[in-house]
Amino acid sequence: MNSLPLFPLHAVLFPEGVLPLRVFEARYMDMVRDCMQRDVPFGVCLITAGAEVGSVARTEAVGCLARIVAWEMQQLGLLHIRAVGGQRFRVRSTRVQPNQLLLADVDLIAPDADCAIDAEHEPCAQLLAGVIDDLRAQLEQKRRAGLTEGNVLGRLPFEEPFRLDSSVWVGNRLCEILPVPLKAKQKLMELEDARARLQIITQYLRQHAVLK
Repeated sequence: MNSLPLFPLHAVLFPEGVLPLRVFEARYMDMVRDCMQRDVPFGVCLITAGAEVGSVARTEAVGCLARIVAWEMQQLGLLHIRAVGGQRFRVRSTRVQPNQLLLADVDLIAPDADCAIDAEHEPCAQLLAGVIDDLRAQLEQKRRAGLTEGNVLGRLPFEEPFRLDSSVWVGNRLCEILPVPLKAKQKLMELEDARARLQIITQYLRQHAVLK
């Protein structure tokens, strides 16, 4: 595909994952406006050196497309957006624009082959269903108390439909919430075998007595 603007973050975005962002730097304000006007995605890559603000950071070579699905500006100069992950990509080369925005030439990575959750990994799907139910209840409590952060940030961290019968969807969503280092999440995101990813997650959850 053609050049892609990158948003380096201390976060790993998975396909179909939700990314809520507060945008305030001019370079990213311009990037978001351009992406919305042209209805195109930007790229998200995990930072390997540097920070999210200020000078250009170094990133991992594999990232994920992010498409903006909602936005709001309740305060001048602070834009809230909700983006959803698309295809993964591999960075071929990068260049820095005068406004310090990082552009990359990328090759898209084919989506993982999906398959139904089998009996071995059904406990993972059940665990995720319970997490979703708990998050819904917590969000409803916050809404009743008037504590939600607007229409963009005050929503579930998962995008419907909830495909609890999909090995790809369940594996990716569990990766997002696992309490593991970002480097480990990056390796899980880069895997191109959904069942292998789910197998690693299952083993981790059993080792930590989350699953029997």
